[in-house]
Amino acid sequence: MFYRFYIALLALVHLLVLPVLAFLRFKSKYRHSLGARFFARGYKLTFKPMLWFHACSFGEVKSLEPLLALFPNTPILLTTTTQTGYTLARNTYAHSAYIQVRYLLFETLLWLWRKDLDQLQSLVVTEAELWLGVFVLAKQVGAQTFLINARISRRSYPRYHRFRVFYAYLFAQVDHIYAQSTQDLGKLRSLGVRTGAIFPNLKLFNPPKRTHHYPKPPKTLILAASTHPGEEALILEAFLALQSDAFLGLVPRHPERFGEVKKMLIQKGLIFDLFSEGLTWHHQVTLIDALGVLNDFYAIADIVILGGAFAPIGGHNPLEPAFFGAKLISGKHIFNQEALFSCVRNFILVEPPQLTQTLAQAQKILPSSIEYGNHRLETLAHMICRKPTNS
Repeated sequence: MFYRFYIALLALVHLLVLPVLAFLRFKSKYRHSLGARFFARGYKLTFKPMLWFHACSFGEVKSLEPLLALFPNTPILLTTTTQTGYTLARNTYAHSAYIQVRYLLFETLLWLWRKDLDQLQSLVVTEAELWLGVFVLAKQVGAQTFLINARISRRSYPRYHRFRVFYAYLFAQVDHIYAQSTQDLGKLRSLGVRTGAIFPNLKLFNPPKRTHHYPKPPKTLILAASTHPGEEALILEAFLALQSDAFLGLVPRHPERFGEVKKMLIQKGLIFDLFSEGLTWHHQVTLIDALGVLNDFYAIADIVILGGAFAPIGGHNPLEPAFFGAKLISGKHIFNQEALFSCVRNFILVEPPQLTQTLAQAQKILPSSIEYGNHRLETLAHMICRKPTNS
């Protein structure tokens, strides 16, 4: 009864917002995703999957790569909710005969897939993609359900707690829950999870790969990675205060901000290099205005200042710079990445006013590294491919 009421309410909302969604489809950011998710464009499956993996966006899709590699000949449905996640998934598995990629249908449209899911063995959902309809559909066709990489940040926990009755019902549809940390598992249990275990973020099993070997500058390279508005100016000020012969690479998080950061550098009267015009290290500051090159620069960086945490944004993945052994500095607002930071040795978290002094004393910072522990990805894969007990 509860689920029927829930779907009926969603259906009403879906109908009411269709005109708005139709208008938003003209924006490039939503052109493909909204049509697929809310208008069922291109929803049909080409074959019946045995496993269904769902990941929200680019990072989650990337984290699934080592796990999906353990099912080389298994028919798989891989769904995403964002355009970046979908693009990565399609590009990664374009030549796979066993993995089909689709946008996740909105919950009121999921019934369109039901007839093609009669061979489904397991549903695997990553992180905080808590769509009740997805889990219910999987249970209806007799599949076992998994929530992996499960996490709830301190910032979002109060919101979850206000709707704990709903989440208790949702978690009752999940057979296996693997939280990223003991803290996450505790929060999940307070929301109604009765069983659960700890399994580290899958990103731990997907070491970053270099695509190019760029030359290192003649002196220390400080890399400001995945920065957000305001962080470039903060880091630049701290860098200039060093009055050293070090080099600074600025890598804004979002490509639409490349022009904004370039304008900021010009306004400050700085002479700088643009990576898109060729990597020369002629000047001490380089704006790295390109996508997909961050790991290549982590590999040659001496110090990484990881953005997204000097303001309450939540932080970014520290495993990639730690894999390459860079000295790692970040802000203190890492509430979305606490589980990943717990897997890293030797990092420094600072408030914005402390950044200048921290950089000046960087020689005292030890290189970061990753603590892998004794978890095995094959164990999780065995659980996923095991036949449901109710089949």
